[in-house]
Amino acid sequence: VQLQASGGGLVQAGGSLRLACAASGSMRNINVLGWYRQAPGKQRDLVANIMSGGSTNYADSVKGRFTISRDNAKNTVYLEMNSLKPEDTAVYYCNARAGITWKSYWGPGTLVTVSS
Repeated sequence: VQLQASGGGLVQAGGSLRLACAASGSMRNINVLGWYRQAPGKQRDLVANIMSGGSTNYADSVKGRFTISRDNAKNTVYLEMNSLKPEDTAVYYCNARAGITWKSYWGPGTLVTVSS
């Protein structure tokens, strides 16, 4: 599985961005797709993920502001980010876990900068 994220950029606080992550190949074997983020000097943390059956999980810090969705026909997962805050500034990484071993795959990351 290869992942390519897009949609990052600079936005003012309160604004919105949508990230997209395109997965190569069929998504049939992908068990979960997720977005993680890593701010400078901090660990990489889960933002949201979506299971193959459609159930979702969110970090408490983004609940009510971010929405994750997937389009299996386009092999793409999205992260709609609203009401952005400066603390959302980070490099966002797309992640997929696939196969019977739930092997983890990472995209190269996309930078989101929220100015105050």
